Amino acid sequence: MQQAIPAMPVSVEPPRSIDDIELIRRAQLPPSKGWRRILHRLSCGSVNPGQSPAEIEYDQLIRRVRQPVRGNYKIAVLSMKGGVGKTTTTTGLGSTFAAHRGDRVIAYDANPDFGTLAYRIHRDSERTVRDLLTDKAVHSYSDVRIYTSQAKSRLEVLASERDPSVSEAFNEHDYTAALRILECFYNIILTDCGTGLMNSAMAGALKEADALVLVSSAAKDGARSAGATLEWLSRHGFDDLVKRTVVVINESRKGSSALDVEQLKSYFSERTRAVQVVPYDDHLAEGDTIDLDLLGKLARRAFVELAALLADDFPPNIPRTTPQSGPTPW
Repeated sequence: MQQAIPAMPVSVEPPRSIDDIELIRRAQLPPSKGWRRILHRLSCGSVNPGQSPAEIEYDQLIRRVRQPVRGNYKIAVLSMKGGVGKTTTTTGLGSTFAAHRGDRVIAYDANPDFGTLAYRIHRDSERTVRDLLTDKAVHSYSDVRIYTSQAKSRLEVLASERDPSVSEAFNEHDYTAALRILECFYNIILTDCGTGLMNSAMAGALKEADALVLVSSAAKDGARSAGATLEWLSRHGFDDLVKRTVVVINESRKGSSALDVEQLKSYFSERTRAVQVVPYDDHLAEGDTIDLDLLGKLARRAFVELAALLADDFPPNIPRTTPQSGPTPW
């Protein structure tokens, strides 16, 4: 007599949770441009084709820019060749971060050779980093704010000293002392460095930086200078910083470049974390105050992409080293 085979237990799936059921018909965001926007407006909102793929992609970029950062994140912006757009890049990048984030963003002019960062925004303070350092009663954000100027984008700028004799004396100790104050009150700190690798303040900026933005022109001499800078950094113990470097190629001339920009991108991509091209823009070419609203669409988009690349490196869950003593961060 054959032995009966026991029946396999019947698996019963548990009932679905209320959280697993899509109860809400989610509204689509209205389109902001193109035929979709025209249709939405003509129908008084009754027809909503939703955002285009390009708008969705742009919104995703903005979400990346808004990624949280724990403590603060320090970005050094440098170039060894003048006139390639280093200060323009500092202002455009800082303004983009400030315009799209809710926390505090500051650009700090650490150029000992008559830096011009403060002239890229409308100044509301004539005070400089030297004035901040001589104030021994800085205990709150409002105490620091009287030494900075704020752009329409909400980017704040701490100006360098205008007196050449005092400016030349600005060294690593001064740079670090001012940075310790800024760390207590700002989440993103950009340093507009000088053009010399050997000056003392530059040494401080490189040691303190979480990331580096290396600016090159779309010309052979600018690219050669940027490449030499990367080699110098690697030879002097900054290999980790090179790996966290984003190269910006500024197309400072109207029309097509004599160089193959794609080849330049490929060259720098093999050596650094990322490369971003900023196209020529009439407003940037003025060399005066920078207003994001006056930028052309392509340049404005390029700065958003650059900010997103840097924000991807934010470590939201890693506590940053904070100074043992100093002002109270409120």
